[in-house]
Amino acid sequence: MKRFLAVFFFLFFLAISAQTKVGGIVLDESGEPIAFANIIFKNSSEGTITNDNGRFYLESDETYDVIKVSFIGYDTREIALPQKVNYGMEVVLNESAEQLQEVVVYTGKQSKKDNPAIDILRKIWEKKRENGVRMFKQYEYDKYEKIEFDLNTIDSALIQSKLFKGLEFMFDNLDTSRVTGKTYLPFFLNEHFSRVYGDNTINREKEDVLGNKSSGFEGNQAITAFVEDLYSDYNIYDNYLRFFDKSFTSPLSKTGIDTYNYVLSDSTFIDDKWCYNIIYYPRRPNELTFKGDFWVNDSTFAIKKINLQVTKSANINWVKEIYIEQDFDVVNDSVFLLKRDYMLSDFAFSKKEKSRGVYGKRTTVFDNYKFNTNHPEEFYKSESDPYDPRVFARDSTFWKNARLESLNDDESGIFKLLDTLKTVPKFRTYYDIVSILGSGYIEIDKWNLDIGDIYSTFGYNDAEGIRLRGGARTYFGQNDPWRLEGYMAYGFGDRKFKHGFSGKFLLDRKTRLIVSGGNRRDIEQLGISLTSTNDVLGRSIASSSLVTVGSNNRLTNINLSTLNFEIEPAKNFRVSLGGSFRTLSSALPEAFNLDYVDLESPTEVSSEVKQFDLNTTLIYTPGKRTIGYGVERVNINDDHSTLVLNYTKGISGFLESDFDYERLQFSYRQPWQVGGFGILTSSVELGKTFGEVPLSLLSVIPGNQTLFSLYNVFPNLDFYEFVTDTYATVHLEHNFNGRLFSRIPLLRKFNLREIVGLRGAWGQLSDENIALSAPSNIPLRAPEDQIYWEYSFGVGNIFKILRIDFNFRGNYLDNPDARPFGITGTFGFNF
Repeated sequence: MKRFLAVFFFLFFLAISAQTKVGGIVLDESGEPIAFANIIFKNSSEGTITNDNGRFYLESDETYDVIKVSFIGYDTREIALPQKVNYGMEVVLNESAEQLQEVVVYTGKQSKKDNPAIDILRKIWEKKRENGVRMFKQYEYDKYEKIEFDLNTIDSALIQSKLFKGLEFMFDNLDTSRVTGKTYLPFFLNEHFSRVYGDNTINREKEDVLGNKSSGFEGNQAITAFVEDLYSDYNIYDNYLRFFDKSFTSPLSKTGIDTYNYVLSDSTFIDDKWCYNIIYYPRRPNELTFKGDFWVNDSTFAIKKINLQVTKSANINWVKEIYIEQDFDVVNDSVFLLKRDYMLSDFAFSKKEKSRGVYGKRTTVFDNYKFNTNHPEEFYKSESDPYDPRVFARDSTFWKNARLESLNDDESGIFKLLDTLKTVPKFRTYYDIVSILGSGYIEIDKWNLDIGDIYSTFGYNDAEGIRLRGGARTYFGQNDPWRLEGYMAYGFGDRKFKHGFSGKFLLDRKTRLIVSGGNRRDIEQLGISLTSTNDVLGRSIASSSLVTVGSNNRLTNINLSTLNFEIEPAKNFRVSLGGSFRTLSSALPEAFNLDYVDLESPTEVSSEVKQFDLNTTLIYTPGKRTIGYGVERVNINDDHSTLVLNYTKGISGFLESDFDYERLQFSYRQPWQVGGFGILTSSVELGKTFGEVPLSLLSVIPGNQTLFSLYNVFPNLDFYEFVTDTYATVHLEHNFNGRLFSRIPLLRKFNLREIVGLRGAWGQLSDENIALSAPSNIPLRAPEDQIYWEYSFGVGNIFKILRIDFNFRGNYLDNPDARPFGITGTFGFNF
């Protein structure tokens, strides 16, 4: 979430003009606000719905002089608009005796029986796969997208604050959002134009990026990745819509009738097509739902227009508002195609009406549809290069023709504003501070160097005592073809210096052929993960945790050198070949030794291992999205699966290497979106070592003696409590995202989230390997007789940043110093 913090704290903001603006509140006769009341400009299909507090804002490019305000069970009122801008209106609705006779069917929680809106909804379900581009064998279209960030809720107090002293010129031109009615100032704009091709017969699609243009912080790849992740594509016909790592129930979902109330409100012609208007709003608070309305055609039952607005009570953090609009174009009597998609998010620390925040807005326009033009399958395999320099160097003539929706004056003004801001020292200071917080590195531009990672500066463990660390990396830009990185550390307990350095070089951008290598001499907590890696600068949190459970003295001196070649022959499929040489010895021999019987002299005992390994690793990450084309890329999403197959060959004799062995390992991690019931994360790891190896080369079932909740470890196991040469582990963790707590009245208002976990491990340790490490002073045991298992219950989103897990040990309670129960926690900024 460091990336999120950097973006959130520093997203800065001009506006959209309109002909008619109206905002206010709708109340009943007793003065109580009416949620989900319908407001519409008279003789139009432009409207909105009041929020949970009865407030509304409505804007149009057209001129209107009357709004209609209605809610079933109340008399409809027509309110004259005396001027183009009408703020602070207070509309009182009177109960209708005639409509109250139908209260069972239409007010409050709507009945699912004899409801014409639900009859129409069922028709939508029947027809949804018959609308849009899926009706054709092949399709192609132009796609234009613009993404903008704005600072909102700007008032005189903010403009005159010390924060913006010397930057007052930023606020010379302000306007209001057509969705919320708040003033805003844009600071970032990205435009993207592409041609999309698809073939439904072979289920293939590709997008050729033809132009990309940014104003603002286009050099900050963290912001760009955040934007890409924030605005992933969605289909309103899907049962669940995924935003901010949360799964919202779509109002068009087949489960919608259990989640929403539906009311058939109106009908009229739109573009010569007769359409019904259906209002929907949630049945229960605190769930991940929307409110809004949609217009649906009376014959095709295709959506013509829809808007979705997340309710204020939804269990989501740091986001005060999410608003979506989609308009569909009529191709013929039976085909409706997506024409325009608009999404606005209001990021803020508080959901209070007057709190300041940041708008994130995406507008996507689709045009020039063509159908049934056949392309060979090879056409879809030859994807264009989205990082071709020509894509970023398009001239004004290209953009004039490519923009399917023109920039307004305020959007065009972003370029001039940012050019000016970049010359203001105070603005640069703000930017540098947030960049440091987000990346963990201090940028020194004149040396093309970054100092850090600042978050690794301080640490503590039993071997080193207090530990200080300082590092640096080369940095010429986001897409550097090579990068050098290193650090120095000093332990005040052992009075020794440690170091690490590495280099990575991208030899071929198309195949992503990378050569890397380095050396690290340090103290490490081994056995914190099962699947082997050769990350020469990698270091686990267990190696320097300030507070631990029990004695954290099973630490290892490691001197590791690596050389590695990596290639990506197919998208998201990486092949790595490399070698490593390492020297391992105990950092605290009296408490934890790694002694073993010398194979050449069985009567002698050795305490140090020298080992040369050859490694082959296959990594497949289907669905993974990245940004950038340099030697290091930024991941956009984390909802993809990861499959790893690793083969290690230990060679004795070479460089005085001690052991000859083979190891085969496999791991599979998969997050599963379980409809509206949250996310289940599962992982499976399997491995076997062939040959005799000592303790330092065996596979340790990963324990956790820190107070941090870590995935893929066993929080009630001590380090080295179970040691294996053959193993299988399973981890299951399900986050309900508040689905259960939202049904409990006393807990509902706290927006807590429930997490459950189940973990198991099985393993074997051969008699030969036990005998080899017999001189070691720790017991060697494996969970062979029965599967070791644990379970946990967690509560997340405490004060929006804290998660606490209560962990229970299922068996092996007679192990020395076994921990039957433990509490771990973690901090994080999550939506």
